[in-house]
Amino acid sequence: MASLKDMRVRIASVKATRKITKAMQMVAAAKLRRAQEAAQAARPYAQRMDAILANLNSHTSKEGAPKLLAGTGSDQVNLLIVMTAERGLCGGFNSNIVKLARADAQRLVREGKTVKILTVGKKGADTLRRDFASQIVDRIELKGVKNLGFVNAEDIGTKVLEMFEGGQFDVATMYFSEFKSVIAQKPTALQLIPAKLPEDKGTGTQRKSEAANEYEPSEEVILGFLLKRNISTQIFRGLLENAASEQGSRMTAMDNATRNAGDMINKLTIKYNRQRQAQITKELIEIISGAEAL
Repeated sequence: MASLKDMRVRIASVKATRKITKAMQMVAAAKLRRAQEAAQAARPYAQRMDAILANLNSHTSKEGAPKLLAGTGSDQVNLLIVMTAERGLCGGFNSNIVKLARADAQRLVREGKTVKILTVGKKGADTLRRDFASQIVDRIELKGVKNLGFVNAEDIGTKVLEMFEGGQFDVATMYFSEFKSVIAQKPTALQLIPAKLPEDKGTGTQRKSEAANEYEPSEEVILGFLLKRNISTQIFRGLLENAASEQGSRMTAMDNATRNAGDMINKLTIKYNRQRQAQITKELIEIISGAEAL
């Protein structure tokens, strides 16, 4: 049985831990609001980009479709872009993304296909290195980046495009966590190359009026340019969704840790008081017994 001094030390240690988790919870809550607003603001732009690409694609010939849309004609080599956080202590945020990517990677390997992995974030690289060390072709860390900007996504997008133009892969899929709410984040896989565009839902009247428009340069050239731009746009959206999901998950995890620390302090305090009372009672009995013996 632990001594009273040991129990006091442990209670003080748990109290110190509770202060840290409470502070981390408050910091995450402050960062969450900004990250959530940024993620929600990026969604309409990404959705509108998909709509414009779908509209342009409906007006271009399938024979002259850009390679980013038509693909290489094969799906043998797959590039998995796994985006996670730089730090832990955020619940299952990192592990859920890695779990989804690992499951897809294992499925592709069973199908006899080649898997290459590009990690964005330290935690994803550290976890996937255990099972797919030889498949990791590059790792990008955003450590020290306080405010995510489009330039960060553009650097990653340029890297992906260079690999595709170099014939290093046929299909590229991005893995990130879509922010739903503070307590709900959905691990998501989004195919970037070849691009999967939504169906153009314009009416017949709209199509006639749109077909009358003249594009300068041609629709094919604009589509090719926007497809390249779309890679960075979708990556930027994924980074922002990840940032909001990370803070939401960290806020929830630190709130749970603070509550658990409080429960542990209460239990340890009760145990300490009982043991202290038992020790006092024992000493009183010894004193009374000694007095009676005299």
